[in-house]
Amino acid sequence: MDSSRKRTLIDAFIEAYNRFDVDRMVSLMHPECSFQNVSAGEVNASAEGIRQFRALAESSKAVFSSRCQTITGYQEEADIVTVDIAYEGVLRMDLPNGLKAGQTLRLNGRSVYEFRDGLIRRLTDPS
Repeated sequence: MDSSRKRTLIDAFIEAYNRFDVDRMVSLMHPECSFQNVSAGEVNASAEGIRQFRALAESSKAVFSSRCQTITGYQEEADIVTVDIAYEGVLRMDLPNGLKAGQTLRLNGRSVYEFRDGLIRRLTDPS
């Protein structure tokens, strides 16, 4: 897959994520997709396959009233693309870690995308 197609997929995925458009997000994922969110070396959210990915994406909509990922860097190596992300989200609900509904969460992180058959095969969010 060429670089422009990878970038188009990533941009479309992030746009759908920012709009809470789970159907569009799922349409960009490979049927055998894998997702992991890793924080401090521990996996705190994961999904294997479209069904689990959809369920996780749907459940995460309840956490934020708004959210926005912005790409701040882009590195490509073979079929792996790493993007640096500036993230801002407004919480819809109180979280167990003490963050409160209405509070704005701002983070800088990265996402690692891998591709197969013209779709996103693996998405990992390490922090």
